[in-house]
Amino acid sequence: MANALVVHKDRLPQSQKMHRAAQYVRMSTDYQQYSIENQAVVIATYAELHKLTIVRTYRDEGESGLKIENRTGLTELIDDVRSGQTDFGHLLVFDVSRWGRFQDVDESAHYEFICRKAGIKVAYCAEQFDNDGSLLSSIVKNIKRVMAAEFSRELSAKVLAGALRLASLGFKMGGSAAFGLERRVVDDKCRPKGVLKIGERKFLITDRVKLGPGTPDQIEIVKWIFDEYLRHKSQATVARELNRRGVLTNRGGPWRKNSISMLLRNEAYIGNFIYNRDTEKLGAKRTHNPRDLWIRSEGAIEPIIERDVFLRKKDYGGASRLYFRGRDAGSPS
Repeated sequence: MANALVVHKDRLPQSQKMHRAAQYVRMSTDYQQYSIENQAVVIATYAELHKLTIVRTYRDEGESGLKIENRTGLTELIDDVRSGQTDFGHLLVFDVSRWGRFQDVDESAHYEFICRKAGIKVAYCAEQFDNDGSLLSSIVKNIKRVMAAEFSRELSAKVLAGALRLASLGFKMGGSAAFGLERRVVDDKCRPKGVLKIGERKFLITDRVKLGPGTPDQIEIVKWIFDEYLRHKSQATVARELNRRGVLTNRGGPWRKNSISMLLRNEAYIGNFIYNRDTEKLGAKRTHNPRDLWIRSEGAIEPIIERDVFLRKKDYGGASRLYFRGRDAGSPS
């Protein structure tokens, strides 16, 4: 008998749902420390003015707005709406760009349409227009979506220009270090501040990261790999010996033939930093850049391997010649 009093959330009368709201909040990077809190304040004010009770929150923290992949909050929201598992009649969003800065502007419109089709009203709490389905609101929303996409394109171009300039000065732009190298944080005057461990990032925007030789044990292993290869040991044989010894790669996994190949082709071991060999803009497929677009900073890293040793590889197996068609081991472009 008691079960008859239980009202499941997907069976709430529509009249009750129309007083209940969910909110969707998103910030694109971990550096936007207070972004979600600021969004929530504006949304809460809107809810109070319109006599709505916020009963559910969907959130994505530190996720890019360029695509829905990895955005568990938005994915869960859309899944709930599509399945009818909702106990609210309103969805409150900070502004139009919170759906995402999709390069296809119809994508954010699609997610709003899914909500509206399910009888859920979408409100943009920080915008200066009512999302009432009028011609004016439709025009403004579309302009806002185009602006959001264009913002991403402009930001991408500015970030790339800044990254190319810093790379030309020998600073590393993200990613892990190759085996036998470490990431060293320096301040704006290039004074050392410490070494970054795997997965760690610099905290201050004015700090920079430079590559340098790693631990003595790792350096000795790198030298051993070059020596073994020059003694006509195959890459597969070298990899097997490292695995037999229990030596792990910079990513913590076993060595393979291609791991040795990338290491042997990495100019970082003779002090040269190479950047921009590949491009992956706005979530598009990674493409290889022509050599004239590469950024080469020679002498940016304290060398581990003598230059003549590195160049001698061409006498056995052509590893030096192949380098310029490959990528640095553990070092993104």
